[in-house]
Amino acid sequence: MLLIGIAVWALTRPKPIEVSLATVDHGLVESTVVNTRAGTVEACRRAKLALPMGGQISHIWVKEGDRVKAGQKLLALWNRDFFAQAELARNQSTTVKEHQHQACILAENAHSEARRTEKLAATGFISPQRVDELRAKANAQQAACNASIADVKRSQSQISVAQAGLDRTILTAPFAGVVARVTGEVGEFTTPSPPGIPTPPAVDLIDDSCLYVTAPMDEIDAPKIKPGMLARIALDALPGKSFAGKVKRIAPYVTEIEKQARTVDVEVEFSTLTDVPKNLLAGYSADVEIILESRDSALRLPTQAIQEGSKVLTLAADGDKLLEKTFTPGLSNWAYTEIREGLKLGEQVVKSFENEAIKAGVAAQAKVK
Repeated sequence: MLLIGIAVWALTRPKPIEVSLATVDHGLVESTVVNTRAGTVEACRRAKLALPMGGQISHIWVKEGDRVKAGQKLLALWNRDFFAQAELARNQSTTVKEHQHQACILAENAHSEARRTEKLAATGFISPQRVDELRAKANAQQAACNASIADVKRSQSQISVAQAGLDRTILTAPFAGVVARVTGEVGEFTTPSPPGIPTPPAVDLIDDSCLYVTAPMDEIDAPKIKPGMLARIALDALPGKSFAGKVKRIAPYVTEIEKQARTVDVEVEFSTLTDVPKNLLAGYSADVEIILESRDSALRLPTQAIQEGSKVLTLAADGDKLLEKTFTPGLSNWAYTEIREGLKLGEQVVKSFENEAIKAGVAAQAKVK
């Protein structure tokens, strides 16, 4: 009967549930915050270029995807009239300079003649009236010379005005970069944007030599973030990789988007230029994890093992029953949580709860890996 009882007990005893366990150990624990919506890779400089005046496009020297240097010509309007005005101003300036040269030579000769006459008048060979006449003539010639000098300056200003008008018809690159978009074709008309009515830019130029990430952070997390904090950048286009970053700027205002949480935009730059992948493009989506605080050798457990109320299930010392324990957490992120008190090094905690039967008091055993 004893054997029969043991057999019945063995047959009716609940089979231990297999559970996934993690061991409490020492390691790195970080307190982090992440963006609420996808961030965006931005270029440090991006210019939507347009000419300050309207007209017919006569030349387009670049196409989308081209790399250009600072000062390189991109697009031009029909400008033969401005070329003609500039050429006319230069020719007029040449004529005025010749007149100025002639007038100043005559003034110099008149002064020399007046000085010689003064010497002769001192010896009585020439009357004082003649000296006065020559002095007046010299002064008049000098006034003509001075007027011609002013005419030269005016002609040079006219050249500058004509050249400025010509420059307004030619669009040049303000910095080196890649052409993202060209709007318009040769022969089409382009006009600048009227006030309050945005129009597509003639050329969209991106300086992709300097890139950073802007990411929206929840308004609750924003006060914790400070410039200079370290961060990790993840890109959807490059899965499985992360790049070191640093908080560069925090927006001084809250962004409110309908039906979504209020956020604060945070700019994160790549820590070093070598961290930036060569195939990284402006406009890529990105996620940012900002490290608020970290400890290198903290007592920790996986965050996924924690239940509501800072409770965990541990496997009893004899290894056949689950026990519930409460602990005091410290730093925490999605991966690990620091243990301040309540658990010891080496204890095993349940880290997965895919089976609803997993709870305190049930028989359990470690799942075989």
